[in-house]
Amino acid sequence: MKPFSAAAAVAAASQPGAWPAGFHFFAGPCGLKKNGAPDLLWVVAQPSARAAAVFTTNRLQAAPVRLSRRHLAATAGRVRALVVNSGNANCATGAAGDRAARAMARAAAAPLGARPEEIFIASTGVIGVPLPSAKISRQLAAWAADPAAAGDGPVAAASAILTTDTRPKLAAASFTWRRRRYRIAGFAKGAGMIHPRMATMLAFLFTDAPLPAAVLRRALAIAVEQSFHRITVDGDTSTNDTVALFASGVGPALDAAGRQAFQRGLNQVAASLARQIVLDGEGARRFVTVQVEGARTPADADRAARAIAHSPLVKTAVAGADPNWGRILCAAGYSGARFDPAQARVWCNGLALYRRGRALPFSEAQAHRRLDAAQVEIRVDLAAGRAASWMWTCDLTDEYIRINASYRT
Repeated sequence: MKPFSAAAAVAAASQPGAWPAGFHFFAGPCGLKKNGAPDLLWVVAQPSARAAAVFTTNRLQAAPVRLSRRHLAATAGRVRALVVNSGNANCATGAAGDRAARAMARAAAAPLGARPEEIFIASTGVIGVPLPSAKISRQLAAWAADPAAAGDGPVAAASAILTTDTRPKLAAASFTWRRRRYRIAGFAKGAGMIHPRMATMLAFLFTDAPLPAAVLRRALAIAVEQSFHRITVDGDTSTNDTVALFASGVGPALDAAGRQAFQRGLNQVAASLARQIVLDGEGARRFVTVQVEGARTPADADRAARAIAHSPLVKTAVAGADPNWGRILCAAGYSGARFDPAQARVWCNGLALYRRGRALPFSEAQAHRRLDAAQVEIRVDLAAGRAASWMWTCDLTDEYIRINASYRT
């Protein structure tokens, strides 16, 4: 298993030269969080950007999700600014929530001489609490009047959107096309209420490559499927999930080779952020890769991988470094994937535990030592075909219960 260092990824992305040109970042507190921590982010595209986004699939969707979707459709993907608040999800707050979302957009648009439809907004935090949008409007006006008063740069921006996260999450990459270097970078938040098919997760990606909105939409869909759609912390899909991609580049659009290079860089950034979210899962101590192979179809491989990664029994076994292969095979068995359990095989961190209908002899102490690691790989061969799939997840500990038992109060 290739080692991954979140600290190294954040350090590399924190360098000034890592970030694409054409964006200015403002961040700081506006009074939404009781502890006075940063809770507002404003990113201004100079002079504008093209954008694409993917939103939560939850039927309960927050007001900013609905509004940003409408804004992107109204402008064909043209965006002047991004505004994000943390500490309040502005979800399930009725007509007042819709008004608050529109007020955020107007407040961000006014100093730029932009239309509210050219503003992309997002929120994260507690559901069902009215959003005091006046606090946001006042802070945006203050930053517009005195830009030096705001925390500047992507690191400050990444910190302003956190909720139960323990650290900011950033990643960056670059590529060269026709002797010119282009950059891709982004930041994300998320530690709990994380489940594939969009989860409480926000991710914002930026590039200075010249790409139209239609190309951005296709590229983002590919990157999300290989990253944010492959993670689960607790199986709960949020109401506010948003992944957005902004491009500030001008000039000739990238040709096919340039778009391929861009896609590789975007995939790299998205995957890094997705892994950082799992590594920072609420109460998590171990990062888990679930690898399923030998499935009859890609859909079967996907079903089995997701069931194993989502299983609380598998995740608690991992927390205890317990080589409980029965839980793994059980999850694959109820996933809906078609296979013969008598032909399947199971490994954990390279240690063979089960093969063709029976447990393999192994030392419990040795297995425990091997699984008592920061990174764990669960590998299952269904022996039914050639299709494969994978997921990233984490262990489930009592700290997760402590965090979520008192999240609202």
